[in-house]
Amino acid sequence: MDILANLALGLSTTFTPINLAMCLTGGVIGTLIGVLPGIGPIATIAMLLPLTFSLPPEGALIMLAGIYYGAQYGGSTTAILVNIPGEASSVITTIDGYQMARNGRAGPALAIAGIGSFVAGSIATALIVAVGPSLAGLALYFGAAEYFSLMALGLVAATVLANGDLVKALGMIFVGLLLGLVGTDVNTGAQRFTFNLNILADGLGFVPLAMGMFGLAEIINNLGHPAEQRSLVTKRITGLFPTRADLKASAGAVLRSTALGSVLGVLPGGGPTLAAFSAYVLEKKIAGTSGTFGKGDIRGVAAPEAANNAAAQTSFIPMLTLGLPSNAIMALMIGAMTIHGIAPGPQVMTSNPSLFWGLIVSMWVGNLMLLVINLPMVGVWVQLLKVPYRILFPAIVLFCSTGVYVIGLSVFEVYVMAAFGLIGLALARCGCDPVPLLLGFILGPMMEENLRRALLITNGDASIFLSRPLSAVFLALAALLICLALLPSLGRKREQVFQEA
Repeated sequence: MDILANLALGLSTTFTPINLAMCLTGGVIGTLIGVLPGIGPIATIAMLLPLTFSLPPEGALIMLAGIYYGAQYGGSTTAILVNIPGEASSVITTIDGYQMARNGRAGPALAIAGIGSFVAGSIATALIVAVGPSLAGLALYFGAAEYFSLMALGLVAATVLANGDLVKALGMIFVGLLLGLVGTDVNTGAQRFTFNLNILADGLGFVPLAMGMFGLAEIINNLGHPAEQRSLVTKRITGLFPTRADLKASAGAVLRSTALGSVLGVLPGGGPTLAAFSAYVLEKKIAGTSGTFGKGDIRGVAAPEAANNAAAQTSFIPMLTLGLPSNAIMALMIGAMTIHGIAPGPQVMTSNPSLFWGLIVSMWVGNLMLLVINLPMVGVWVQLLKVPYRILFPAIVLFCSTGVYVIGLSVFEVYVMAAFGLIGLALARCGCDPVPLLLGFILGPMMEENLRRALLITNGDASIFLSRPLSAVFLALAALLICLALLPSLGRKREQVFQEA
């Protein structure tokens, strides 16, 4: 009965004109910044934080939350249509989403991304209501050693994502790790791999790197083909919405990815990106020989989109129940609470229940609003694929360049994007998959930070990674995957080994 009373309180808080308006505003802004690569929810929330001074605390947090999970919806749009991930969590969606678009199935890909996100968001919101405090307690079992081992397992598993040679896949991961080291060492303050360029002191940005290796590389590659072969779509565009077979094939992927994303979202350092990547690996493994992953499998879109949205929702759990931010956006949310005189922590549920339950109910309402907004837009987005390439590719280049420039107001970032465009093209010509590189770049700095933190705690004793049970389990799984990856030397292809394991 307590849950029903709490939900009734949340409904009465959410269904006021101003809070519904804030929910819709946040979702629309989030979708737009997801579609527009470069801006991102962190910068948007940071810029809008001062504007929340004049809003009621419930409305302010509802709007900021809407921006966060709305960006997960919008990030898949450009990933599917033009191979440019709008958000870091949409990198994995490019693998099968873009291939579906090229095969004339952009509509079903966009629709299943929206439907999967809505289902995952709804389930994750229900999970917050039911077991939020219990899931928050799970994060307390994770220390620096566990996070390092979890990310090491993730990077080893990234070889499953790569098509082609194992050595090339591992090489891409190590290149990504090295690129992630560029910048200032957070412990010593020394600059690394900056070549005495102060502009590199903060490191390389994810956005110019991703836009270059995915967007520009694809454009340059297309320009090398005859004019009649440059269309983004290689086959006739078919239906705008998933068929019954598509929905049936995606149902299991959405549910499994929702469960996985919900757990990873609670963990600090996990979040939507790691959730999307892990869900894709899981579905590819489950599909086995029946899968067409990398060639336009709809499960390759449904899984990461469901996982990243579920993780975005459950990342609120440690913030609301323990006052602990699981990522940078949650830190900004805590800042917003502090601005309004609300002390984050367990007492929020009892001292300000209308805020707590209103925010949770608004997540479900916001997801429903986003589904209603996004599904009718599928036909509009698909029409972009019919634009002649001679008109579309200059627009994409302008679009990417503007987005990159806006981040740091620096022309240098545009040059970095151009350089990685050429690098991405060279990698494609050499048969190297850029996805492991990008994952290494994203996870590398977090992995290094937790490695050094664990060693500082133990005065350099590396046995901590084996003496802590969870850490040892993650490292054992990583070692198992490495052994499986070496089995093709017995005569079988690497993909077959992973599928049979």
